[in-house]
Amino acid sequence: MDQTILIVDDQFGIRALLSELFNTEGYTTLSAANGVEALQIIAQQVPDLVLLDMKIPGMDGLEILQRIREVQPDQKVVMMTAYGELNMIDKAVELGIIGHFIKPFDIEELRNSVNSWLSMTTTA
Repeated sequence: MDQTILIVDDQFGIRALLSELFNTEGYTTLSAANGVEALQIIAQQVPDLVLLDMKIPGMDGLEILQRIREVQPDQKVVMMTAYGELNMIDKAVELGIIGHFIKPFDIEELRNSVNSWLSMTTTA
């Protein structure tokens, strides 16, 4: 498949769960615990999809998303949040996210959505 997913979440358990899930789907996964790590990874290699937590200490998801847009304007990003702040999600939509999930998310729904988004990448 040769597609890469970057998982950005401050919770190790979420990163480990999603890495395992998407590795078994045949994707290469990268993970970052914070915005600085995420931006360093994106500067070195452009993942096919970024799963980005909204609430990360130090640099929140919106700030990370804005910085991603500065270096990779077309990067596919999906936001994840344990909080239902619609104003933050609305702002993320304005910044071009392709979708969002509210934690706790349905793992099958997330898997199916990611597969769908990435299959559009390969067929486009």
